[in-house]
Amino acid sequence: MTDENEPRKTLTDRTQIYPGHREIIKEGQRRGQQKDYVVLAQEEIDKGFTRPYRDAYRHLKCGTVTTMGRTLCETYARDPFFYSGTFCVGCGAHFPVGEDGEFVWTADGQKVGT
Repeated sequence: MTDENEPRKTLTDRTQIYPGHREIIKEGQRRGQQKDYVVLAQEEIDKGFTRPYRDAYRHLKCGTVTTMGRTLCETYARDPFFYSGTFCVGCGAHFPVGEDGEFVWTADGQKVGT
């Protein structure tokens, strides 16, 4: 059952969320990432951004810059508090975002998730 006050969510390709989407990929170029990620549905994105659209962030621990696809960027721009963590391509793992998080946006140095 969903809370009608909660915004609708989909996967990054705008398909329905399925139970195995959080499984971690074990091999290949996307190793360490989830099979897919949850994003805000298009009707929520269409309400407008509350933060700038940004597509790259730096991991403060290793210095690697990671870029994201459009639907993830739009979700961060609409609701910067939507995610509790994000992926570092250099480390191949997920780490926290937010005030105490480990990432900053490359465009302006603001903490990801704030």
